[in-house]
Amino acid sequence: MFDIENLRQELFKLQDEPYREFQAKVVPTVAKEKFIGIRTPVLNRFAKKYFKDADAKGFLNDLPHKYFEENSIHTLLISAIKDFDKCLSATKIFLPYVDNWATCDSISPKVFKRHPIELDAEISTWLASDKPYTVRFALNMLRLFYLDENFNVKYLERAAVKSEDYYVQMMAAWFLATALAKHYDATINLLETFRLSPQIQNKTIQKALESKQITAEQKIYLRGLKL
Repeated sequence: MFDIENLRQELFKLQDEPYREFQAKVVPTVAKEKFIGIRTPVLNRFAKKYFKDADAKGFLNDLPHKYFEENSIHTLLISAIKDFDKCLSATKIFLPYVDNWATCDSISPKVFKRHPIELDAEISTWLASDKPYTVRFALNMLRLFYLDENFNVKYLERAAVKSEDYYVQMMAAWFLATALAKHYDATINLLETFRLSPQIQNKTIQKALESKQITAEQKIYLRGLKL
């Protein structure tokens, strides 16, 4: 049987106080007391070793988690699930508990890449959610899995989300800036026709200007599309 208190005792042995202070600053939507303070490579190694013997299913069912690092471990376990249906189910259960950008962006199941049609239907549902990190997650799935061999111009339109949430806007901009780097001609039309919110339009351009994959000529043109 899974023992959450044993896990927490082991996690606190890995605590790094200066790193805890750093994490609290870069993930401001999470209360400081929810951080233990464990560097990512250390946490990853620990989780892989710990859950060879411990009950991963019991941990995944132990929601909501108390500490940020527990959520980080949860994303590792989900991302490692090789069966698409099981991975999707675990993801859908966990998403309502995601409350910050770092946890959100850590969910990246490799199995999703092999099921673009099935995932596409779920993304539409996630984009309509009233939970900002569910929307951010959907946009990140588009960025990770639909800008290469699965690219279709229809996915660009999905970035035109109406959200006042900063973290949703930033992911939409990240997705579109990546799309500009990979599919400039298809993506630029979305900015030229001003179908994006001013926040996403400007953040997309800002990120594109920082990209080494956007040419100097393209950057000059993009500056003229700022709102």
